[in-house]
Amino acid sequence: MGDLLIQAKLVTPEQVAYALEVQTERGGRLGDHLVATGAISQQALETFLHRIPAEPANIAATKIEATDLLSLLMKQIYVGHLGTMRQFIDVIKLPYHIVHDLVQMATDRQLLHALGSRESANPLDMSYALTEVGKRWVLDALERLRYAGPAPVTIEEFNLQVNLQKITNEVITYERIRKAMGDLTFDDKIVEQSGPALNSGRAMLLYGPPGNGKTSVALSFASVFNDVIYVPYAVVVEGQIMRVYDPSVHLPLVTTSESRENFLSFVRNEEYDARWVPCRRPFVVTGGELTLEMLDLRYDTSSNFYEAPLHVKALGGCFLIDDFGRQMVTPTILLNRWIVPLESRVDYLKLHTGKSFVIPFEEMVIFSTNLEPEDLMDPAFLRRLPYKIEVGGPSLELYRRIFEKECERQGITLPDEIFHIIVHKLIHEKGLELAAFQPRFIVDQVVATCRFMNQPPHFEPRFVDYALDNLRVRRNSPTKPSAPSSDASAH
Repeated sequence: MGDLLIQAKLVTPEQVAYALEVQTERGGRLGDHLVATGAISQQALETFLHRIPAEPANIAATKIEATDLLSLLMKQIYVGHLGTMRQFIDVIKLPYHIVHDLVQMATDRQLLHALGSRESANPLDMSYALTEVGKRWVLDALERLRYAGPAPVTIEEFNLQVNLQKITNEVITYERIRKAMGDLTFDDKIVEQSGPALNSGRAMLLYGPPGNGKTSVALSFASVFNDVIYVPYAVVVEGQIMRVYDPSVHLPLVTTSESRENFLSFVRNEEYDARWVPCRRPFVVTGGELTLEMLDLRYDTSSNFYEAPLHVKALGGCFLIDDFGRQMVTPTILLNRWIVPLESRVDYLKLHTGKSFVIPFEEMVIFSTNLEPEDLMDPAFLRRLPYKIEVGGPSLELYRRIFEKECERQGITLPDEIFHIIVHKLIHEKGLELAAFQPRFIVDQVVATCRFMNQPPHFEPRFVDYALDNLRVRRNSPTKPSAPSSDASAH
């Protein structure tokens, strides 16, 4: 619990450490001691705990058929070669009393038989084995559905939890955004425009010429949010399984073995439902590879269960569509898919059976493009994007700051005359506008040339020319035909 409160920035590690010392001396719950020591208010603690899913009291409370849970447990035992009650609980993520009832049901049906406990009287160490009847029963169950992960939650529970952990629950400040941007150098107006957008949770459009940090700005938003949210391993809807938790998308807060042990202690004390994974708010990024099919449920015909689409995995967080307008599908078709969710804050998904169901669309969608927005979107859709932030080229002063930071990174000095030469050549000879990516490119190129020449890093006009030629090829100017060189005539 302390780890989760720290991750949510509600208390400090020092406050938790002190409360744990008090708990060791006096017993009781950690949360009560944190309130008593003034680390957190009772209201803030209750709000935090209110969003933590509580474990089901019995099989009926899961709102899933007992035979379905039994089938799931038996498949896990078979696939994972599991033998003890402790292992059963760990994989199905249900509390002991429910797993005990399922095991009892299996033994009554002669699907399992007890082997006893060799070294401990702890019921968690009781061993079981599949009977021949049980093996045949499991193989039949696997033919119908190959899902063998943690027990799912119902779609109603999922929707309720999504609504409890909306992204708008957090208040984003100027300081938070600046801290999230780290060493990135941007005009203050970017921060001032981003703040209201992040607090609203509404869709945002980042646009402007390439190379000025639109993607960097968007990605920095990933660390703006502090809240802990809970993501289910899987959801059951209309008898179908949809897998939601994705390790490539969701960052669990309980990762180390020590933290996991502490968290399991918290689970037992606070009756937390382990079918939900405590995570940071997700930040899902997709680009030119995005297709319309990726926004629909993906049904695996061999396994007979579904994988949630990307934007469902992003619920409670942000969904960034980078390089918008460069997808395989046309912008109009892609945008039409978003009209209902952005307007009504709900989305509709369809099962392969034809049955549709609704989920809350509680996430922030960020479109990022270097194309002209009015060429991509009609006025009606642009109105649905309340926040449109231009990330343009830097001013000369900002450009100089970026350049100096890159020079400092490489241990190279930037003389005034070299800086002015670079700016002049870029604008007047190359016909380019200043862009935030150029300083790093130029400095890296100059340093690479110096290294090749076995010289200390420094600027020379010809080294600068090499770098600028790699930035943009030299423009050909009309010239008179010249006589072939002696080398050419030799061929």
